[in-house]
Amino acid sequence: MPSYTVTVATGSQWFAGTDDYIYLSLVGSAGCSEKHLLDKPFYNDFERGAVDSYNVVVDDELGDIQLIRIEKRKYWLHDDWYLKYITLKTPCGDYIEFPCYRWISGESEIVLRDGRAKLACDDQIHILKQHRRKELETRQKEYRWMEWNPGFPLSIDAKCHKDLPRDIQFDSEKGVDFVLNYSKAMENLFINRFMHMFQSSWSDFADFEKIFLRISNTISEQVMNHWQEDLMFGYQFLNGCNPVLIQRCVKLPENLPVTTEMVECSLERQLTLEQEVELGNIFIVDFKLLDGIDVNKTDPCTLQFLAAPICLLYKNLANKIVPIAIQLNQVPGDENPIFLPSDAKSDWLLAKIWVRSCDFHIHQTITHLLRTHLVSEVFGIALYRQLPAVHPIFKLLVAHVRFTVAINTKAREQLICKYGLFDKARGMDNTEDIPYYFYRDDGLLVWEAIRAFTAEVVDIYYESDQVVEGDQELQDFVKDVYMYGMRGKKASGFPESIKTKEKLSEYLTVVIFTASAQHAAVNFGQYDWYSWIPNAPPTMRAPPPKVKGVVTIEQIVDMLPDRGRSCWHLGAVWALSQFQDNELFLGMYPEEHFIETPVKEAMARFRKKLDTIVSVIAERNNKKKLPYYYLSPDRIPNSVAI
Repeated sequence: MPSYTVTVATGSQWFAGTDDYIYLSLVGSAGCSEKHLLDKPFYNDFERGAVDSYNVVVDDELGDIQLIRIEKRKYWLHDDWYLKYITLKTPCGDYIEFPCYRWISGESEIVLRDGRAKLACDDQIHILKQHRRKELETRQKEYRWMEWNPGFPLSIDAKCHKDLPRDIQFDSEKGVDFVLNYSKAMENLFINRFMHMFQSSWSDFADFEKIFLRISNTISEQVMNHWQEDLMFGYQFLNGCNPVLIQRCVKLPENLPVTTEMVECSLERQLTLEQEVELGNIFIVDFKLLDGIDVNKTDPCTLQFLAAPICLLYKNLANKIVPIAIQLNQVPGDENPIFLPSDAKSDWLLAKIWVRSCDFHIHQTITHLLRTHLVSEVFGIALYRQLPAVHPIFKLLVAHVRFTVAINTKAREQLICKYGLFDKARGMDNTEDIPYYFYRDDGLLVWEAIRAFTAEVVDIYYESDQVVEGDQELQDFVKDVYMYGMRGKKASGFPESIKTKEKLSEYLTVVIFTASAQHAAVNFGQYDWYSWIPNAPPTMRAPPPKVKGVVTIEQIVDMLPDRGRSCWHLGAVWALSQFQDNELFLGMYPEEHFIETPVKEAMARFRKKLDTIVSVIAERNNKKKLPYYYLSPDRIPNSVAI
């Protein structure tokens, strides 16, 4: 009688093993087998990290194996089981791989196809078409869209982490419990004694050192030592936590009535301000998004204030970016003066602090939360709803949405109870003209490596543009992202459909870059740039000044966050800047969803390009006082998971 060798791999994460009964059935072109209990006498099967082999004898020839069915039935207490993969050795000696990488919960069953990636048009056999359809029908019931807040992209329909489908939950909730992580941060930073000192102001700037963990030769120490300097202020718009707002000023805004006479002491080329604009030496950061926003009222004991500044910057003869004018609100007038470097030191310092505080808010809500976390969640939900596990695009992207929905759900539960990422329209693309924009330089290297990789994968599975356009599952995925995630808004920059291989490669590059590199660039530098509280205050406790010449340094210190809020802020940015245990970085694909040699070779070339980028960045950073390493591929996690 025909005999098959079945090899079963159990996951190595915590609680991956099971004591339940596991049954296997084989579905072939010539018939189906009985279900077989996978069990070895006097042996503890399916332990965490185990790879177990079993001999399965069937009564009749089954033909080509098309599917395998796994059933889990309770032995004593219900426990979940994480099945990595099953390998089948056929009677004729062939090996068939069945990737799974899923949790099997309770008393349930899953049906697996072999690991070859297939488009829907490749499936001609009825049972495979039916399996494909049923998988998506089941997933669409589990992965439902929900409006979290009006105007935001739709999110997963789950109130808390335990409501999520098991396959996208964290392996262990403890690792992502924000309250627990904050507590760890407080202990590591030795700031517990200040935690409950709300409404208690610091005495001066130096007093903030009581909660500052000084580590020599680090970016955070450089920030503490130089945060008041104009060069440090300008540098952060290029390479700080929020390097995406600055753009070249092509015309002075009408609501910023700045003149050459006001800023002539800052201009080094003996030209008028208008001439400097024409030469491309003037840059602008406009925080108009904050205009009219209600302030946070979560703490009734502390009044908090916002501004909506316009900051004008100048590229000096050393090609460094420095601020030359700041207006703290959008409507010009006598009570909204333009602050200048020639003003009193305290006036100019306060204006810069206001800009840095507003930059913090835009960074956290727009650049970080909206444009990486929430957008990546949209990709993840649409992926599970519209692409079956056998689809090559699912196999490509699943590693890049790992834990993203889970981290966002935990954030909603505990914390917050256009298309091209290097848009040339911002005028920031010239490397000779703006030579110290490392976020741009490194980002473009990583972008190109991802683009080349996705283009290779697309070429393997799509023979022509017509195949792309005719892939209904792909089109449903793209439409789900557009209609539900982006709320059907053309201004989002996302397409309703994709009709060419080139556009598909670009789309996949956006998905992967957003979830990996872009998130790394705006997340993991938070402790570096935000741990010195005066450099980026998370709140201001007095309104923006309406006149010049009256504020004192003591008043500025009183406007900054109190001791308690400073500590909570410090704990948050420390926790957010840490990598996860067993982090998977860009180019790592330990879950082998792809089994085909051409894709594995493309992955190897991708990793080689990433290794080259690591070396280029390391050489550039050598001996720099302010190294830029957030986009070094060995520091870019595969997905948004923190």
